[in-house]
Amino acid sequence: MCLPALVMLGLGLWGVDRGGIWRDEAVTFQVARRSVPQIWRLLHGVDAVHGLYYLLMHAVLAVHPDEVMLRLPSVCAAAVTAALVGELGVRLAGPRVGLWAGLLYAVSPLAGHYAQEGRSYALVAVGATGATLLFVRGVRAGAWRAYGTVLALTCWLHEFAVLLLLAHAASLALARAGSRLWRGWGSAAGLVVLGLLPMILVSHAQSAQLAWVRPPTWATAESLLRWFLGPGEGVFWTCLALALLGLAGLAGPPGRLTCARVGLPLAVVPPAALMLVSRLSPLYVDRYVLYALSGAPLLVAAGADRLARLAARLRLRVPRPPVLALAGAALAALALCLQLPLMSDDRDPAHRPDDLAAVARVAAREVKPGQPVLFLPTQARNAALAYPGAFAGVRDVALDEPGPESGTLYGREADAAELRRRLSGLDRVWVVADRDLLAGRWSPSGPAERAKMAVLAQEFLPAGESADGDASVRLYVRRVALSALPGLAPVPVPQRPARR
Repeated sequence: MCLPALVMLGLGLWGVDRGGIWRDEAVTFQVARRSVPQIWRLLHGVDAVHGLYYLLMHAVLAVHPDEVMLRLPSVCAAAVTAALVGELGVRLAGPRVGLWAGLLYAVSPLAGHYAQEGRSYALVAVGATGATLLFVRGVRAGAWRAYGTVLALTCWLHEFAVLLLLAHAASLALARAGSRLWRGWGSAAGLVVLGLLPMILVSHAQSAQLAWVRPPTWATAESLLRWFLGPGEGVFWTCLALALLGLAGLAGPPGRLTCARVGLPLAVVPPAALMLVSRLSPLYVDRYVLYALSGAPLLVAAGADRLARLAARLRLRVPRPPVLALAGAALAALALCLQLPLMSDDRDPAHRPDDLAAVARVAAREVKPGQPVLFLPTQARNAALAYPGAFAGVRDVALDEPGPESGTLYGREADAAELRRRLSGLDRVWVVADRDLLAGRWSPSGPAERAKMAVLAQEFLPAGESADGDASVRLYVRRVALSALPGLAPVPVPQRPARR
């Protein structure tokens, strides 16, 4: 399946150097450049779920630490995933279904989005798709060792990949597999879960990291369905119709896997399971189940193949098989053309939640060496960690101990009393902050963050601002000093709609 891989590789490399990273990528960038002992120490307190990925990226960024190298593993992983989806289609339904499924994955805007993210999700997708291919081989040949090994490694890249076991169990149930297959698969599945137990225990202790996640709704499920099948109206409805037609493959003799029996559980079970759990304890984020996307092209391609076979049975004029395969590839190319504007927009840094390069450019232009800077909340220090040159020589008012030495993501800051003392000696301070926080749309947690907000509100006034997206670089001047300095006046706080 070289063609789907080449298409995915080309789309992944298109605009991969977009000139800015956002907050999650910045965490990868700064953590992976720490020493291995520093990464190991960090994982004891936070982000254990990404530990294996950080260690892999440590080796990658040791070659050349820049934004392209940060994203290159995800680009390559997405290309391999497209090839594996194609190979799944070949094994389950034949070469033309494999070609169509692989191309549909390659032109998916969702796959393209995460192909250009410096995070683990594209690597999890290639591991999960590879494990599914080995699952199909296991059902046919009874060989489960490679399946268990690949899936265990994938789960250590992200623990929610363990939901793939539920999808594979559903596939066995739909195929009405015999007890011998259940025993073989069950042994491998048990070893995967057993090997993941240390990660589950450690990450459960770090579950406060997901406090920002909200319970999913029906709109969440509808949005995921649209992204899986294609967000454009024409593409979505065509793919939905073909996927429904592909469900006919659920029928058939027992013990046989089909595109429907593999693709439907793969696409539906992991997201549905995580959404159901999230009704009690919110955990669902769409990128955590990106790997489930691999099931959707299998269903769509199987539906297209079934439509062609029905046309042939009705003695309609159907092209010869090679021409038919090319016609399906041409329709995938049409889907790509229809979604190109969306994919082009996705390569704009402004399309991400924030653009730390833009913040860094403002800081480099406005903030001079030796001037005090306050990051609000502490996560806003991400910009300085990702682009240290832009903040070279500035005084970080709140910082007590940098992240690598303290075993934290953003460094250890002074307590509330010490922060008040440090700010009391300043007439001016540059504040790098979340604009929604400054506008009062959400409140920070912890006494130190509240102390920052209180001191700024009570003792300082904003005297100038350069903003970009969700981030603000704002000069605050002490109220007494502001009235004594000619040419400086309070500036109004810009209002903007709340984030969805």
